[in-house]
Amino acid sequence: MLSAQLDTYLAEIDLAATPEQKQQLLDFVAMLAKWNKAYNLTSVRDPEQMLIRHIMDSLAASKHLVGERFIDVGTGPGLPGIPLAIMNPGKTFVLLDSLGKRIRFQKQVQFELGINNISSVESRVEAYQPEELFDGVLSRAFASIQDMLHWCHHLPKESGCFYALKGQLSDEEMAHLPHGFAVTDVFQLHVPRLDEQRHLLRVVKNSAV
Repeated sequence: MLSAQLDTYLAEIDLAATPEQKQQLLDFVAMLAKWNKAYNLTSVRDPEQMLIRHIMDSLAASKHLVGERFIDVGTGPGLPGIPLAIMNPGKTFVLLDSLGKRIRFQKQVQFELGINNISSVESRVEAYQPEELFDGVLSRAFASIQDMLHWCHHLPKESGCFYALKGQLSDEEMAHLPHGFAVTDVFQLHVPRLDEQRHLLRVVKNSAV
């Protein structure tokens, strides 16, 4: 049943997937549902809702990613990083989170599903100093864009950017962007079977405009 739903949803957002990629996405949902009982990784309990609210909500941003090296900040159980990594094997994703149980889950997913383009890092974002900077800094967990830019300003390359996955946009939040940053794109995202607003903001440091 979930397999047929996944096929429908991927077609709806015009995203092509190999049989192996589809199986990895479904196996990720199964692992998330199983581990969630003990680790409390997400408030979403139902696998069908996980497919919509976690997998498709993550993948809706896929076609807008530019570059090869990404970091998913505050990734939790690996969202949006793991679904995006599955669907973008040519890109690499660092999954950053400060909670050990989430990192353990991510590493088990990587091992069991054979996902070779992710690496998990247990750290607070302000303490993380990567050896190589990123083309894109992703987050769907930060409460505000201001917080995201404040904590993550040191992570993108000079030519890199920030991708903020948001629900409803706040005019006040948009008007109070920190000095030195600019929003270059606002994409309205479509998530199948989700009757809620979803947006992707692309933000750059002004020197990169």
